[in-house]
Amino acid sequence: MPSISQKGNSMPQSPIRKLVPFAEAAKKNGTKVFHLNIGQPDIKTPQIALDAVKNNAIQVLSYARSEGSEEYRTKLANYYAKNDIHVAANNIIATTGGSEALLFTIGSITDPGDEIIIPEPFYANYNGFSTASGVKVVPVISKIEDNFALPAIEDFEKLITSKTKAILICNPGNPTGYLYSEAEIEKLKQVVLKHDLFLIADEVYREFTYDGEKHNSVMALGGLEQNAIMIDSVSKRYSMCGARIGCIVSKNEDFINTAIKFAQARLSPPTYALLASEAALDTPQSYFDEVIEEYQERRDTLIAELQKIDGVKVANPKGAFYCIAELPVKNSDDFAQWILEKFNHNNETVMVAPAGGFYSTEGEGKNQVRIAYVLNKTDLKRCVEILKIALEKYNS
Repeated sequence: MPSISQKGNSMPQSPIRKLVPFAEAAKKNGTKVFHLNIGQPDIKTPQIALDAVKNNAIQVLSYARSEGSEEYRTKLANYYAKNDIHVAANNIIATTGGSEALLFTIGSITDPGDEIIIPEPFYANYNGFSTASGVKVVPVISKIEDNFALPAIEDFEKLITSKTKAILICNPGNPTGYLYSEAEIEKLKQVVLKHDLFLIADEVYREFTYDGEKHNSVMALGGLEQNAIMIDSVSKRYSMCGARIGCIVSKNEDFINTAIKFAQARLSPPTYALLASEAALDTPQSYFDEVIEEYQERRDTLIAELQKIDGVKVANPKGAFYCIAELPVKNSDDFAQWILEKFNHNNETVMVAPAGGFYSTEGEGKNQVRIAYVLNKTDLKRCVEILKIALEKYNS
């Protein structure tokens, strides 16, 4: 019998999606499942983007340019300029989602056996992208007690070797919702310059910052022109997860010229989705103002309700729409499956993402879950009520 590759066997399962069969079974048994496990917003996609796909004169759905149309990239550069990020169209490559942007980036800057340092917990698919590229993730642990702030720079420097090619951050963070301060970004700038590394920043949640806090982009820092790589996407910004349009942004010409070869190998991003994404850039600021206000209220509701449960510890996110909660259980994988498979309250239950999959250090996050506050406030309150009752029953 032909054998599967070692790489294939090493590919991690998604902690977000691996419980789907249990959720589907619960639904078939008549249980309503509240999905707190995945960052799929219930916010409406801007109508202007939907209309661009519905109302157009396209008669031949042809290939797009490998890097995305010049019109889209120019318009995107103008959007960035409003956010104090000054780049040109030729600094941007459109990709099939932020996921492909990360794959192209890792492929362009690493060889098999190289290393990337990432503060953990981190977006679980970073493990998958690295495994697919034969690259080793070297974690530096941030703690719930510190609200998942940037670990000490000394902790990073201890891990840098001749194989280290980059530091990767997500800002604001998935799964923690942590928002890096200007001082923290400056510290990262100094360490990558000192050791001649790339600084990759996954900034797909840039718009979603709360409490008057400001997002600090690596692309807005002077002196990082050859080191900074930004990953971006329309998925969360415009609630367009299904469009699968992301981008790589960098002023490093050698890097961009390398990444474009990966883009050419997969031909092009999807034409209709590019059309929708270009139109979405005309979304008025009022849309974001309303969305951010709604998410901040959801965050406040979720955190306040979780803090009422004995034994639950929760970090307070300043951005994105996730939080990490520490539960009074030994194994959140077991609990997350149990609450779908063997529990319901008035024919309702919740689906959470066990946080162990957001770490690469063995044993970390075993009693934590990631919760996405992408449901309305009434549903969030009900979810926490179900969670409270479930924990009591599970621990009894």
